[in-house]
Amino acid sequence: MNERINIRWRLVVYDILILFAVELLLLAVYRSNEALTVAGGISQTALSFFCVFACRFFGGVYSQIWRYGGIQCYIRLLMSDSIACVVNLCFQLLLPMQKITPVRLLAICSMNLLGALAMRMMYRYAYKCGGCDGIKGKVLRLLLLVFAGNKMQFESGDAKGSMGKIGIAIIGAGRVGVSLAEELRSNPTAAYLPKCFVDISREKAGKIIHGIIVISESEATFGRLDELGVQEIVFAVPSLDSERKKELYDYYRQSGRKIKVYDYPIMQSAGGKRRLREFDIEELLFRKPLVVMDKATKEYYSGKVILVTGGGGSIGSELTRQLAKMNPRQIIILDIYENGAYSVQQELKIAYGDRLDLRVEITSITNKAGLERVFSTYRPQIVINAAAHKHVPLMEHNCVEAVYNNVFGTQNVIEMCEKYQAECLMMVSTDKAVNPTNVMGATKRMCEMLVGSAATYGKVKYSATRFGNVLGSAGSVIPLFKKQIENGGPVTITDKRIIRYFMTIPEASQLVLKSGAMAKNGELFVLDMGKPVKILDLAENMIRLSGVQGIEIVETGLRPGEKLYEELLVKTEELDKTDDNLFFIEKDAPLSREEIERKMEILIDACATGDDEKARQALKDVVPTFKTPEEVNSEVGDEGLSSESSDSAALATV
Repeated sequence: MNERINIRWRLVVYDILILFAVELLLLAVYRSNEALTVAGGISQTALSFFCVFACRFFGGVYSQIWRYGGIQCYIRLLMSDSIACVVNLCFQLLLPMQKITPVRLLAICSMNLLGALAMRMMYRYAYKCGGCDGIKGKVLRLLLLVFAGNKMQFESGDAKGSMGKIGIAIIGAGRVGVSLAEELRSNPTAAYLPKCFVDISREKAGKIIHGIIVISESEATFGRLDELGVQEIVFAVPSLDSERKKELYDYYRQSGRKIKVYDYPIMQSAGGKRRLREFDIEELLFRKPLVVMDKATKEYYSGKVILVTGGGGSIGSELTRQLAKMNPRQIIILDIYENGAYSVQQELKIAYGDRLDLRVEITSITNKAGLERVFSTYRPQIVINAAAHKHVPLMEHNCVEAVYNNVFGTQNVIEMCEKYQAECLMMVSTDKAVNPTNVMGATKRMCEMLVGSAATYGKVKYSATRFGNVLGSAGSVIPLFKKQIENGGPVTITDKRIIRYFMTIPEASQLVLKSGAMAKNGELFVLDMGKPVKILDLAENMIRLSGVQGIEIVETGLRPGEKLYEELLVKTEELDKTDDNLFFIEKDAPLSREEIERKMEILIDACATGDDEKARQALKDVVPTFKTPEEVNSEVGDEGLSSESSDSAALATV
């Protein structure tokens, strides 16, 4: 604080000297022509001092930190001096004093402003570049000593010197890259120092931005980076496609330098702040995440009371984050796992404070009394059912619990929506519900049938949304691979022939919200997820990109209920596609209410025995497409998918 006050008053003194010098210079030029007396000259000088400094203090010119001064600071100074000129002219007309011509007044104001601007620019430049070596650095440090009155810590300088900063090359000299460079240079405590930009544009190559040279991609050889003192590479091109990003990543990785990225984390919902972070390997393995949110979707949820079951889970918590940005009247997080619910509650409280009406209820969707208490208290208009047991191997050994939670829990939510007159219910489903080979997939398929049937007799608008594996979710294969690589291997995969569809958590969440907003009633939405990924290729790429040598890939065999490939659609004929080409709408004939009740009775009787095998058999009775993994995997040859399976996968994405 004392340092700021010291610099502030030094600037005032320098401004006084500049204005005094301008007055003396113009007095000598104009005195003979205007016959200005000594008393008149003193009064004119006093008036100029009063107008200029009154307007500058009132305009907050001296409250700014000029070492970080941007265009807004200079505009403030320009506006203050312009007002001072007008005020001075008014006093000239109103006060009984010796007049000067408007030309002389304008000359005084212009030259004074020019001097003040030049002095501040010199101070800012000296502060930014005072750490340079040689004569230039000595001169700038002398200027800074004059301006600031002490030896200050500089922003720039040799990253290997006393500052200890890490020299970086910024890939991309566009808006994002330049903003990063400016942010780092204006922060004396930043750990990084921009040494150069690397850009594809020939027009920018060889130019200087904020004192940083721009070199072309062809010039960015490892030797050139060594000359510039570059220790790390930072990607700052958000629009760069995955293939090009991967190509550049591979190139710079060979130099042995660390690689970072200045952008939103891939797992973070849109709307967050950019930050300098480690490269997410997922960014190099999959297509660019789709942004499916639009104005109509946001308006649909605005002002609504929204209940998210499973709101503390991977998908549920991201749904809540997305909804929080849409100005809802109230969000209710319902979850049986209090730690997850508490975590997202605290996150949103920090982000939104009192602007978001957020409630947390700890109960299970299998607890009908607890569920009814929540519905009767909040009367939600929109219900998103994301609560489910999703872990395939665990559900194979806990079949009764899977049916209770996934099927009976969903039925409870449907009944509460009808009883308390909700507007709509959206169910989160999975690609494992298509021709299921495991208990989890079969229960989710039964849930789809429950929702489809309810759409034929209920007053609520129903829809279900189906998608594939989610990057970063609990149980996702990528965090497992990362941990195994960090531990030195081996990386374990169940079968080298397995393929999967992938999407990011924000993408999956936006899909659910948009499909719910566009649903009319009874639709089963499926995202066009692009090409499936072979898990073996995924493991090999992650090992290669990690830079760790000698990691072995071990095949452990298929887990209980696991199949070699996933499908997204039950039927591939007569598919409807939405206008935005992001979704398919499954043609799935709904079951009658009576048929659903009959199936539910079979499941209830089987689960009442507590026998997992009886519950599994009951699932096979009520879900005709439920097959054993052996039946499905027999269609897949040793070299990958058979032609029939390949056609199925292709049709699933059209």
